[in-house]
Amino acid sequence: MPLSDIVRAVEDQFHRDTIPVLRRRGWRPRAIPYTGYGAAEPTAHTENLPDAERSAVSPETHAPRDMARILARMVMRPPNAPSEGPLFQRLPEELPATPQDARRQAAESLLEAQRGWRMFIDVPMPHLPVTVRLGAVSVRTRADREGYVDVVVRGHGLPPGWHEATLEAAGAKTVTSRVFVVAPGPRLGIVCDIDDTVMVSHVPRMFVAAWNQLVKHTSSREPVPGMARLLSGVRQDHPGAPVIYLSTGAWNVVPTYRSFFERNGFPEGPMLMTDWGPTNTGLFRSGIEHKRTGLRRLMIDLPEVKWLLIGDDGQHDPLIYGEAAREHSDRVAAVAIRRLTPTEQVLAGAQLAHPTGLAPETRALAESGVPVATGMDGFELARALHPV
Repeated sequence: MPLSDIVRAVEDQFHRDTIPVLRRRGWRPRAIPYTGYGAAEPTAHTENLPDAERSAVSPETHAPRDMARILARMVMRPPNAPSEGPLFQRLPEELPATPQDARRQAAESLLEAQRGWRMFIDVPMPHLPVTVRLGAVSVRTRADREGYVDVVVRGHGLPPGWHEATLEAAGAKTVTSRVFVVAPGPRLGIVCDIDDTVMVSHVPRMFVAAWNQLVKHTSSREPVPGMARLLSGVRQDHPGAPVIYLSTGAWNVVPTYRSFFERNGFPEGPMLMTDWGPTNTGLFRSGIEHKRTGLRRLMIDLPEVKWLLIGDDGQHDPLIYGEAAREHSDRVAAVAIRRLTPTEQVLAGAQLAHPTGLAPETRALAESGVPVATGMDGFELARALHPV
């Protein structure tokens, strides 16, 4: 029997043995919602066709083309555990004016800090029935063996913009998940990496996961200069453009990233992360395959969006984006690669940067004919992308 199968069997048995004990101690299921995305139904369908042509359209043509991808995770938590949402939107503008303000800020800091280490001891609720409601549609599903919910809701009938989906599960409080519905028609979208692209932790890449979970205070991480302005500027120039953060980081650190984005002015958008546990094919998931699959899924779910792909040259972004641009050049508007400093290259576990700023493996980018911009930060990338 493969080692990954043995590890999965041990993990499943541990959860089966642990959950009843936690229930007796008062722990209950809790839904952790993640931001989702979707597409709106095109307004012009058969309304402009003559009567004879409209009657000849097959029933399949009338199938709803609006969809939404809802993401969440079901876990066990003690009744007094703080919520997963951000405790505040930004850093305090001034020092506390009263003792009450000081106590409140101290309490918020303690709660924020404890969320970090608590993410290490998440106990998933596998196979828990979950009902998802969005618009006038209700879908029943089950969490997977790690407690994750990833379901597509079709025919929701919602207009473009931000909406809320409701998640209900037995024994858990009802929660809402934000969903960004993309307007129909051709438009630009952004896919952006996180670690070393918009955020620098100054720790070796192999320790980034532990750092992001244990060191919850987002002030200990630095944003890449100009990246928030770059993303916000593209979205301002292209109203309604979806911003998708595609990362090999674990789902557990989404609250960390969400707080970091809010504090540093990054536009809100879905985060497509991964679970690092054993799979049917191996002991660990492949980060490269996660990003490849994520890009393919976005191109299928949002077929009218043309993507600006943003990453860094510390790991595999140039290779993955180069493949996508070569195979789907009509779906990629441009590729922007942040060049890491020599120190960041070492911490990222990569070789020093190629003299051109891109690794040799990115020949696929040149072969695709897609515009490529490189720069040390968001300001340089914005200048390089401006002609595009």
